[in-house]
Amino acid sequence: MSENHSGWGGLFTAENRGSAITLSGGVALYATNSYIVITILPSVVQDIGGMAWYAWNTTLFVVSAIMGSALSARLLSKCGPRKAYLSATAIFMLGAAICTVAPSMPVLLLGRAVQGLGGGFLFALSYAMINLVFSEALWPRAMALISAMWGVATLVGPAVGGVFAELHAWRYAFGLLLPITMLFALMVWKSLPARQEKAPLAEPLPRLQLVLLASAVLAISAGSLSEQGWVNILGIVLASLLILWLRKREFTSQIRLLPRNALSLSSPLSALFLTMALLMIGMGCEIYVPYFLQHLHGQSPLLAGYITAAAAAGWTLSEMWSAAWTGKRASAAIKAGPLLMLFSLLCLLVSMPVVLGEAWLHMGGIVLGLLVLGFATGLGWPHLLTRVLQQADPEDKEKAGASISVVQSFAAAMGTALAGTVANLSGINATGGPERASHAAFWLFMVFLLAPLMAIISSRRATRSKSVRQPAESLNYK
Repeated sequence: MSENHSGWGGLFTAENRGSAITLSGGVALYATNSYIVITILPSVVQDIGGMAWYAWNTTLFVVSAIMGSALSARLLSKCGPRKAYLSATAIFMLGAAICTVAPSMPVLLLGRAVQGLGGGFLFALSYAMINLVFSEALWPRAMALISAMWGVATLVGPAVGGVFAELHAWRYAFGLLLPITMLFALMVWKSLPARQEKAPLAEPLPRLQLVLLASAVLAISAGSLSEQGWVNILGIVLASLLILWLRKREFTSQIRLLPRNALSLSSPLSALFLTMALLMIGMGCEIYVPYFLQHLHGQSPLLAGYITAAAAAGWTLSEMWSAAWTGKRASAAIKAGPLLMLFSLLCLLVSMPVVLGEAWLHMGGIVLGLLVLGFATGLGWPHLLTRVLQQADPEDKEKAGASISVVQSFAAAMGTALAGTVANLSGINATGGPERASHAAFWLFMVFLLAPLMAIISSRRATRSKSVRQPAESLNYK
């Protein structure tokens, strides 16, 4: 393979162009929707109520996305690339339609759950197809291109959500997704093949593991609805027990959710997955940033959305910058991420809760903190994902590709659920105005410092393995 075909240009050759555009387009739709919802949520709560369920809008979306991620390989095997993507698109559209007409928070949550299922399919299908349609030399760049769609979302999502929120017409933000999704479906029809050349046999579904994953997230989320501290703690304890049960099940069952030995403490895969999960959990506090910006710092919905999107912009910049790194530089990127995240959360800790003093100084700290928060996650992200594919056994390559989005979605849901628990427990629902919101912001960022502290340890384990291979340009998984 020529150097040109192993670089960025290799993604846009005549052979790869259609796949690259479609795979990245699906993630762009998923990501843009995420930032639209984050931006309009304060307005939604103000209109139809349900502040205690604030974090559930993201939690249910991501829990459903986990299900979609886990089912993506089966859908791809049964339907082929074109029908799989069209089915995912139809489910996503149905969820958006429900959200558009939702008269109350419970109905909105139903729509978000349906949206999440379709979005999970779109998200996971993109990663699962990377090792099928691109050579291994292109994996880091393909992953960086797909993840770069979050950068597109930072431009489009807050603008759409912010404009409709300021017009008190948040429903139209969901409604706008309908024609856009139809255009994406047309692109899928024209660019993706109807069948795979060699469709893999669909494995039995790991039903119990999926139930345990979803139950762990929902246990924390359910506990967060109570103002009693012991109920919140009980939810976290129950979630921990469910995760331990999941781990045992993965070792004893012939039907696995993750690649072989992914949860073995001695396996390089476990350190890679743990680092990914901790970084995603660390970003879970982002869900409340628009609310704090509007209620503590007087920002408009539009500006609050764009400030929050600084995290996604930082992720995109760092991932595009580091995607071509190899060897020691790639390992250094993985180890530097948690340290940078620790710095970013400290910036947010000292800037977000404070409502007195120079406003520009606080806003500067918030923007810097959010930018570095995303930068920290994206810096080593393509290398974490690439090493997951490299470390997996040959027969587990496709399972490894699908497991990336499962782990990422599960960790994002856990992060959001934990953020809801901390915020509700610290009194964000209680009366008291900015003082209560400031108190909640302080404890939110204080507790979330634990995620990068733990990731500092796991990232060193993830880069210690001597068995990491360099991409072999001759390999082609088509």
